[in-house]
Amino acid sequence: MNIQNNIIVTLPVFKVGDSLKKVIKFFNESTYSHIAVVEGNVFLGVLGEDDLDNYEQNGKVEDYRYNLETFFVRKETSWLDVLELFSKNGANLLPVLDDNGLVLGYYDLIDIVDKFIDTPFFTEPGGILVLAKGIKDYSFSEIAQIVESNNVKLIGGFITEIRNDVIQITIKIGTTHLNEIIQSFRRYNYTILYGNNDDQFIEDLKQRSDYLDKYLNV
Repeated sequence: MNIQNNIIVTLPVFKVGDSLKKVIKFFNESTYSHIAVVEGNVFLGVLGEDDLDNYEQNGKVEDYRYNLETFFVRKETSWLDVLELFSKNGANLLPVLDDNGLVLGYYDLIDIVDKFIDTPFFTEPGGILVLAKGIKDYSFSEIAQIVESNNVKLIGGFITEIRNDVIQITIKIGTTHLNEIIQSFRRYNYTILYGNNDDQFIEDLKQRSDYLDKYLNV
């Protein structure tokens, strides 16, 4: 999936010598979590909106050099890795760098989540199942075999949570008649956490897409 067309080039990049007044104004007038800082046009780090109360109006970005966080993505970073970085850093804006450390622009969380929802996993007709099993006991090949043994197409699947040695897997299958497949999974000792049509599942995801960590833990 190509997300490079979603790079935003209209948002500011602050210089280390800029007044913090500009940064404060940016955060007060937007809903973004972070903004990039450069030194000599080369990426130095990001300032976070969470520290807004500590910024001195008359100070400079330089005064917070050692508080800068250093997360970013490259232009060629895959969309899955971009989603992971959003989640790990509690961010809704990520700077995109070229190979020389120059800031090309930003990825907005909502744009990337929308791209994710537009993938065939969500747009193809079918049903959603959320399964759980011991992390040492599951395999995607077994999941595929269970689905296909019921003469149903497996559209896709991904891991949505790992906790206390139990793995949670969300799959999309090519039918909304789930009862027989649910029974098959139970015979293989999978716990069924969710079984419903994709429309409600997508709506649930959209309602949680303000923060990716909540989004990914549905």
